[in-house]
Amino acid sequence: MAAADSDRDVFETLESEVRSYCRNWPTVFDHANGSRLHDENGRPYLDFFSGAGALNYGHNNPVLKRALLDYLEKDGVTHALDMSTVAKRTFLEAFQEIVLEPRGLPYKVMFPGPAGTNAVEAALKLARKVKGREAVVFFTNSFHGMSLGSLAVTGNAFKRAGAGIPLVHATPVPFDDPLDDRTSGFLWLERLLGDRGSGLDTPAAVIVEAVQGEGGINVARAEWLRDLAELCRRSDMLLIIDDIQMGCGRTGAFFSFEESGITPDIVTLSKSVSGYGLPMSLTLFRPELDIWEPGEHNGTFRGFSPAFVTATAALEEYWRDDGLEKQTLARGEQIRQALDTVATDGPARASGVRGRGLAWGVEFAGTSCASLVCARAFELGLLLETSGPDSEVVKLFPPLTISDEELEEGIALFARAVREVDPSPRPPRR
Repeated sequence: MAAADSDRDVFETLESEVRSYCRNWPTVFDHANGSRLHDENGRPYLDFFSGAGALNYGHNNPVLKRALLDYLEKDGVTHALDMSTVAKRTFLEAFQEIVLEPRGLPYKVMFPGPAGTNAVEAALKLARKVKGREAVVFFTNSFHGMSLGSLAVTGNAFKRAGAGIPLVHATPVPFDDPLDDRTSGFLWLERLLGDRGSGLDTPAAVIVEAVQGEGGINVARAEWLRDLAELCRRSDMLLIIDDIQMGCGRTGAFFSFEESGITPDIVTLSKSVSGYGLPMSLTLFRPELDIWEPGEHNGTFRGFSPAFVTATAALEEYWRDDGLEKQTLARGEQIRQALDTVATDGPARASGVRGRGLAWGVEFAGTSCASLVCARAFELGLLLETSGPDSEVVKLFPPLTISDEELEEGIALFARAVREVDPSPRPPRR
């Protein structure tokens, strides 16, 4: 054990204090396959984190890995900025044929940079350019990225504080409340938009997650999203759906907004769009919004061909039919039923269960219960993270390709962690 601690010294002495996940999972991981990671001592951990949604198809998915290795072995172009390559053409053709056309989505595709926040920055920039306005509406408990533009439309106070400067030109409004039976839910925003004395500049756009991931797995109702889309249309605002964490099948359908039947003006994708955990993001938008001048939005890592290769393989393997979507929805129902039982079992009582597909959150009373449950789960060999403004929600994010046996194992380990956590405060040591 002392040797392992010594091996970790380099992380503690050389790496920045900003690191976070490694503090919750104090081990050194060495290899991974499917739904499991293994540390350098050989201990396996069942992964209900999935790279924060970047590994929907599991670790080192064999189909995607074979496509990547074949491409590298033939000396395929790795880095090409936005030059035309065979790998990019193949991906674009597959994305249009498999994703866009069957859903009647008329989008142009932009490669804004490697990270999700790059896709959001491009979306905000384009919306402001198209409308000639600065203001953007966002929602409470939202998360859209860590760069300044994305932080300005993020609700989390801790993350916003890291900016170090005022975050401006963005206005927060309440996210959908599932306990509120109103079908509109936008009376306050509509009043502000129609009141010349409200002080609200007419926004260029509204940005929203259909399911808030970092905000606590908050699921917007389909009718709420439809009402939002209609409000945007009436008020001449663009609707941006951030599908970075919940897209690529996490909620069942390829896009999380499909259930509502809306067609957003702009959509952002990242995380699992590459399929393999490789950096890649997309900003999709209606053709009439494509008013960019050549080179007006640029970036060195917009043409990472290995990501194009694995993304194409993922589309071909999992989205030619609706098999994965149906499987995800069925397993989501299985998780929901199991979590409803877990929520009432043990001293760390849960106050709510919510989610869709294979994105689920269990909210616990008290500020430390969820963190204690995740810590105990790690000791038992299960990787979980917290979410929500006060880290009060345990987030369950297994790979979409997880087996039935692994899913049951993970739920059982989570239930055990809940039972074995004592949330009662302990007296301070003397």
